[in-house]
Amino acid sequence: MNLAERAHRAFAGLQDTICAGLEALDGGATFREDAWTYAPGAGVGEGGGRTRVISGGKVFEKGGVNLSAVTGRLTARLAGHLGVQPQPIYATGLSLVLHPLSPHVPTVHMNVRYLELLGADGHGWFGGGADLTPYYLVEEDARHFHRVLRAACDEHAAGDYPRFKHGCDEYFYLPHRGEARGVGGIFFDYLKDDPEATFAFATAVGAAFLPAYGPIVKRRRDTPWSDAEREWQLLRRGRYVEFNLIHDRGTLFGLETGGRTESILMSLPPVVHWAYDHSPAEGSAEALLLAALRSPRDWLAAGDR
Repeated sequence: MNLAERAHRAFAGLQDTICAGLEALDGGATFREDAWTYAPGAGVGEGGGRTRVISGGKVFEKGGVNLSAVTGRLTARLAGHLGVQPQPIYATGLSLVLHPLSPHVPTVHMNVRYLELLGADGHGWFGGGADLTPYYLVEEDARHFHRVLRAACDEHAAGDYPRFKHGCDEYFYLPHRGEARGVGGIFFDYLKDDPEATFAFATAVGAAFLPAYGPIVKRRRDTPWSDAEREWQLLRRGRYVEFNLIHDRGTLFGLETGGRTESILMSLPPVVHWAYDHSPAEGSAEALLLAALRSPRDWLAAGDR
């Protein structure tokens, strides 16, 4: 079995484990599975995947945990971004986004992926990461999320928490707003120097998701919330939409290579608001969050560990 097949099998196992864990956290809703394949001769690629969506739950208003394995062709734009010639490419990955109902439970994203060029530039690499997007800042939660991801990095030769944390702060940033999307996590891409080490690391990041996020959900899911807090959550979800549609590489890659639109745009929240020139009251909990998003922090600085 080659590395591409092994990666896909590992990601499929992660999807099963994570979905079971999330259903247990929700305690009500279950995932709906939509298994799909490209129709032969459709001209959009080959392969397929398993899209799993949860909605209307006690905890999760909407979320998805998606697995895919497809072969497409790099457009000139994407090939230029990678510094290669346009050519066929294979991609397999697991990607998830969860939008909780409560404003006190953070939105979260995680993905792990393997891509392989199938033309003259043939080589493969792993990428992925995870980041946390709270609507109300709880430093204990941010530190926990980063601690678990740091441990996953520290246990693998391919892991480099300081570099990947910095990469996350740079990547999940909205320059037109001057804000980070959330409190960060890790982000890595183009890891190819040691395929076996990077494969082990990528799967470890996937396995770290439930330990990183589950305890936060359990601590915050029963916190009472007001209409005003819900409105703040919906306004902040607007920032999430802006990032995913303007800056997210995965969205761009999927759409430009003929990916399945419903699965790609699964990451968007079900309800979102925009308000003109909205600013929270000075000294409020909402203003405290904005201050943290405008100045990246080392959540694991001495004294915080």
